[in-house]
Amino acid sequence: QVQLVESGGGLVQTGGSLRLSCAASGSIFRRYAMGWYRQAPGKQRELVAAITSGGSTSYADSVKGRFTISKDNAKNTVYLQMNSLKPEDTAVYYCNADHEVLHVYYWGKGTLVTVSS
Repeated sequence: QVQLVESGGGLVQTGGSLRLSCAASGSIFRRYAMGWYRQAPGKQRELVAAITSGGSTSYADSVKGRFTISKDNAKNTVYLQMNSLKPEDTAVYYCNADHEVLHVYYWGKGTLVTVSS
């Protein structure tokens, strides 16, 4: 069982920055792709950014050039650096771990990001 704990959410003004962290239980990054998803009120959960076990990254078009996903294998932590935040980035952000062979998924409980205009 993989446990994921997000932190770093909060209230920020338009144009500001936040860094989200997701701490994983155990050394899972060699077998799991990690992703950040978000869900705004009344909307479906969407993939924001992902990083594979090999370190390849991908981003939703809406956040390209503003958000950066990274991971620290020694700390079992994945990060989402969010810059130039916009009100439409307001959502609950969830960390996801996806076993790259078995496709077993785990989710964190989420952290709320609110961007004020």
